[in-house]
Amino acid sequence: MAPARPRNDLRQYELLADEWWRPSGAFAMLHWIAAARAALIPPAARPGAVLLDLGCGGGLLAPHVARLGYRHVGVDLVAVSLDLARRHGVVPVRADVHRLPFISESVDVVSAGEILEHVPDPSTVLREACRVLRPGGLLVLDTINDTWRARFVAVTVAERIPGLAPRGIHDPRLFVSPEVLRDACAPHGVRLTVRGIRPAAGALLRWLLTRRGTVPIVPTGSTAVLYQAWGIKEAR
Repeated sequence: MAPARPRNDLRQYELLADEWWRPSGAFAMLHWIAAARAALIPPAARPGAVLLDLGCGGGLLAPHVARLGYRHVGVDLVAVSLDLARRHGVVPVRADVHRLPFISESVDVVSAGEILEHVPDPSTVLREACRVLRPGGLLVLDTINDTWRARFVAVTVAERIPGLAPRGIHDPRLFVSPEVLRDACAPHGVRLTVRGIRPAAGALLRWLLTRRGTVPIVPTGSTAVLYQAWGIKEAR
């Protein structure tokens, strides 16, 4: 028997590479969340505008932003994921999101989707995101809250239901609260608006029974499990 991998092991994404674009595969919920994140991104306001996709994985955001007019650049550490993203129109960059290889104030939109709950220092990642963002640029993100309810839903429950979360993909010790993110962004001129999100209950039930279609991610009054945040970088 192969030894169990530690939680949040980056090598899992190499083993699961074939799952990225299967609609009912291991990353199905990431497709739904990517669509909800893309709904926060406006069309590009200038020629040559850049959308920087942190932790882009297989490029799931790409089809939702393809018509918005951005040059879509994806950053990830997993080469096989970047290759998949490239096939879907993303310009791949292999780099650590804690140290972005981009000049300051060079990016129009930064997307940090389902990445902050996987990194050891989300404040540093957000500091880098704010650094590369142009004044007037948009930061959008979604992640998992640091609560007992999130640990129960995202680990105890979701990891037992194929398509919601691969087993061992999360380390709940890395879950992050909205307060941490607000405090990380505010000194760099980005004030975050936060709202809770969840899968639409009826659509999720149908998907679980049929494994067909998609599930809308809808706003909810609680940020206790999954939440979105967004903010515009102020001019200094």
